[in-house]
Amino acid sequence: MPRGGKKNHKGRGKQFSNPEEIDRQMKAQKELEESGGAEKKESSESEEESSSDEESESRRRSGVEGLIEIENPNRVSQKSKKVTEIDVAAPRELSRREREEIEKQKSKERYMKLHLEGKTEQARADLARLAIIKKQREDAAKKRDDIKKDKESDDGKAKR
Repeated sequence: MPRGGKKNHKGRGKQFSNPEEIDRQMKAQKELEESGGAEKKESSESEEESSSDEESESRRRSGVEGLIEIENPNRVSQKSKKVTEIDVAAPRELSRREREEIEKQKSKERYMKLHLEGKTEQARADLARLAIIKKQREDAAKKRDDIKKDKESDDGKAKR
């Protein structure tokens, strides 16, 4: 049980609009769309809407807020733009992460270009290593050829 005057909001009944009310509103809206000269209905409906807006507004504001209009001078209000006003082609300000990501990609591309040209330290080391391996393979191939020739010459002498 709640104590100290606090009210428990759990278990409150939910308010649903009944189907007849929804149908009535839909018919009224269709009639408005069909007849362009029905200003009397528009004014009466707008009065009903404005009164309901005022009621909900007064419910939302409580205490001093309802009495005094206070506007924060530091608050920047978000103005909504129309789709026609938005300029897609205008350059957009990039965030720090996006800028760093682009710089990282560009530096990687620059490094790979220099690496392929053989101008980086790593590329020079790789080329030197490849030259050593190539020379070792050539030496091993030469040695195998020499061994083969020796075996052929030995076989040729043994057959005679």
